[in-house]
Amino acid sequence: MSNFKKVMGLAALAAATALPALADTAPAVANSGDTAWMMTSSALVLFMTLPGLALFYGGLVRTKNMLSVLMQCTLITAMVMVVWVLYGYSMAFGPSLSPYWGGLDKAFLAGVNQTSLSGTIPEYVFAVFQMTFAVITPALIIGSFAERIKFSSLLVFILLWVTLVYFPIAHMVWGVTTPAVDAAGKAILDAAGKATTVGGGLFFNMGAMDFAGGTVVHINAGIAAFIGALVIGPRVGFGKDNMAPHSMTLTMVGASILWVGWFGFNAGSALTSGGLAGLAMINTFVATAAAILSWSAIEGLTRGKASMLGAASGMVAGLVAITPACGFVGPMGAVILGFVVSPICYFFVTTVKSKFGYDDSLDVFGVHCVGGITGALMTGILASDAFGGVGYAANAGSMGAQEMVQLEAVLTTIVWCGVVSFILYKVIDMVMGLRVSTEAEREGLDLSSHGEAAYHG
Repeated sequence: MSNFKKVMGLAALAAATALPALADTAPAVANSGDTAWMMTSSALVLFMTLPGLALFYGGLVRTKNMLSVLMQCTLITAMVMVVWVLYGYSMAFGPSLSPYWGGLDKAFLAGVNQTSLSGTIPEYVFAVFQMTFAVITPALIIGSFAERIKFSSLLVFILLWVTLVYFPIAHMVWGVTTPAVDAAGKAILDAAGKATTVGGGLFFNMGAMDFAGGTVVHINAGIAAFIGALVIGPRVGFGKDNMAPHSMTLTMVGASILWVGWFGFNAGSALTSGGLAGLAMINTFVATAAAILSWSAIEGLTRGKASMLGAASGMVAGLVAITPACGFVGPMGAVILGFVVSPICYFFVTTVKSKFGYDDSLDVFGVHCVGGITGALMTGILASDAFGGVGYAANAGSMGAQEMVQLEAVLTTIVWCGVVSFILYKVIDMVMGLRVSTEAEREGLDLSSHGEAAYHG
């Protein structure tokens, strides 16, 4: 228990925007080591999207759609960055006392400057780090309906989706409590003489354990992707034409870049450069390695051959699963999680997908959503000190209670994201249309949507 409190205390300290110093305390000063690490982590997470995710997804589509995937990832990145500084940062991390959103007090980065801090780092750096999460999450969604969506409709959907889904869920998970103060700026104490706190996101106050975004990023994106695949429908020729990846080389390169960048994603979520970041780092190594071995083994047993596509899928599944757990479980727990997640995701991308016949082009639902759910739920088990974990939240106290909190957070994310995403898809489809024409789809989105080709000759 005490270890869990230390982890959450560090995260809360680093994530909470520093209040004005009281008269009897020295001004807070940014820690140069933490700042350097978080600037590096921010660049690593951007590297995950451009070029990592773009190449990973691009290699998985057909040649005629390669450039369209690169363009979608590029424009989503640019648009979300601008939206983030306009109002996204405020909605996710503003000072609102609502458990569902941070308000608009920090819209246009009001009050954020060179001297304002978030814990031990400049607030500008914290805002940039979280911005890279806001960028990659909607970019993940495009894999489910790759090769058939209208470019303009996609951008409108992403704009509305980050506003109504991503920013609120980010606040629910990472919106931390702040010290309660009176009009004179003095701490408000409870009956026992302890300082009281106010605010905090819904999941944070519940004691949900999501270190780096299992719910915020992967379940969120996976559910939106699944709904999109259902609403938009399958590709022309799905189940008949050859739709194999056009370049496993690029997919392997992209997956490897994702793994490297994920150290910024997971270890950076410690928001410090100390032991907590080290724990997240080693877990990101070994869970991913175990998932690669596990996916290759089950593929060899069921298909007779282990494929590069399978190894890359296992790599991503392991990274997804360890994301919510990386700061809470020990390395042995991370290995267990890696071995467990691949067979579950493999079952969904082969058996379940085949049985129900939906066209999730690049298996966003089967890997990101299912892997994220697996990681979130197993965090409540593997965080036990019996597995080398840090223990459970004070308001949970036991494995069973923590599992119920984890399940509630997962289900709330699924319902919130699923309902809002469905409404957005349907409204945009009625107003603009979601899908390109059959002729444009057959020609390929590279030429029909962008007038360019990824390859010549």
